[in-house]
Amino acid sequence: MAPMSEVNPEIIADGDLDHVESVVRRSGTSFYWAMRILPEEKRRAMFAVYAFCREVDDIADDPGEVPEKLIGLGRWRDEIERLYDRAPRLPISRALLGPVRRFDLGKADFLAVIDGMEMDAADRLRIADMDELILYCDRVACAVGRLSNRVFGVDESTGDRLARALGQALQLTNILRDLKEDAKRDRLYLPEDMLRAHGVIDIEDACRVLEQPAVEAVCERIAEIARNRFAEAAAVLAQCDRRDTRPALIMMEVYRRTLRRLIFRGWRRWAEPVSVSSAEKLWVAFRYGIV
Repeated sequence: MAPMSEVNPEIIADGDLDHVESVVRRSGTSFYWAMRILPEEKRRAMFAVYAFCREVDDIADDPGEVPEKLIGLGRWRDEIERLYDRAPRLPISRALLGPVRRFDLGKADFLAVIDGMEMDAADRLRIADMDELILYCDRVACAVGRLSNRVFGVDESTGDRLARALGQALQLTNILRDLKEDAKRDRLYLPEDMLRAHGVIDIEDACRVLEQPAVEAVCERIAEIARNRFAEAAAVLAQCDRRDTRPALIMMEVYRRTLRRLIFRGWRRWAEPVSVSSAEKLWVAFRYGIV
């Protein structure tokens, strides 16, 4: 007989499902409609995965003391353990219970996302080298991709290759897009060894680092890596059933447009914002999600 505390994934309360969808809606993510086009079971699973990611990301990014953030993330680490013991307590993790069983979602990937948020929770962040940057990308982006691809129905080998390529492409694009905002928060994701190789010796002040002419070459190199990862992701997606991977296609196309505009703008103008309009995002969602 199952323990009394064990939750039956078949009878998750509608309130939990409503809660995760409201989290997605409130986040303002442009990919809400990309997830909406999925069949109901997969849509609910993706809402739950996204709500979890949003929850832990907010803990890392919101104002507060680092010890408090780490405690909050630690509580989520404990909640993931309870989720896999089939006894979750929170609405988001209760909503994840069915998808974890139905789509064989990996506990290690949820924990990897929390690991990445713990990196972001620090008052000051510096990345030593490309290996550490790739590890960071794996935690905050590729792990989410692995979870998503299980839901989409992509086989594990193909899904992991897609998650690696697209996750790195998306996160490196984010880093290049958010240089100014991250520097203001004393976060510098450009690898220290790459900066030093181009003559940037003092990395103490993140904002002053970005003012160094040598940063242009570093950004060009990161953009080249991102561009190559987009190409790899596109090649993998071409091997997949398009109906299964429409949300991934939409994300790739929106972010690839962002990277192209960043490159066109140039790295000497790193403080000038670059974005894709809501109207264009909707067009991309229609073009790659419906047509």
